[in-house]
Amino acid sequence: MTPASAVPGTTVRFDKWLWAARFYKTRSLAARAAETGQARVNANPVKPAHAVREGDIVTVRKHGIVQEVAVLAISDRRGSATDAAALYRESPASVLAREEEKARRRAATETQPRFAGRPTKRERRKLADFLNEP
Repeated sequence: MTPASAVPGTTVRFDKWLWAARFYKTRSLAARAAETGQARVNANPVKPAHAVREGDIVTVRKHGIVQEVAVLAISDRRGSATDAAALYRESPASVLAREEEKARRRAATETQPRFAGRPTKRERRKLADFLNEP
């Protein structure tokens, strides 16, 4: 995949770029994110048809995790994950914050009790015997 940014000054719709960079699975999800302010350009909420240029700072918030990336290349075609990764560079502060959030979530899930589900017939019998003891 060759980026459309081979020509200087090339722009592409914001929702198309988000989709091509693989932040969202479909263009409609990318457009909805732009409309609701979940995805922003240069810290400003924009419409899905807003033109994205090289050098813009894009902020994407998904599932409570915020990613701040700089646009390196423009593409309106969705390619492989390696091609998509070449379209942007995530800021070091964003990477650090994202990793800390992942570690915090992992620690929170490990501290919560896990139940195997419904008790088996054998476990129910043992529980009944325990509760029925005088």
